[in-house]
Amino acid sequence: MLPPLLLALPACQRPEEPPQPADLLPKATIVQLVADLHVLEARVENSRLSGDSSRALYLANQKEIFWKNEVTDSAFQRSYRYYSIHGKDLDEIYGAAIDTLARRELRLAPAPAGTVPPPGAVR
Repeated sequence: MLPPLLLALPACQRPEEPPQPADLLPKATIVQLVADLHVLEARVENSRLSGDSSRALYLANQKEIFWKNEVTDSAFQRSYRYYSIHGKDLDEIYGAAIDTLARRELRLAPAPAGTVPPPGAVR
């Protein structure tokens, strides 16, 4: 009875942690990309296009986001996968992405009636 149990033990071990990719993107870059991709996803969902058209729109805009940030989709995927293995890193990335999106939302929100923006404020 003991030999089958010994054979099952290696299957329970945690696989080796993958090495850090050579083209690992900095967390700050991943934060901006994650925020931009979530905004894109919301825009596509609100476009009310058919499934195929939505997918085409998303992929075209995703490619533009990567191009604007001088990042390849494969570098993003490898970096995201690497950070996702490290739960603490991914928590930090999403926390910062949420903060980034909240700041964007505040910047785009209309000013309450009767208030005057401070000098030099961009609206």
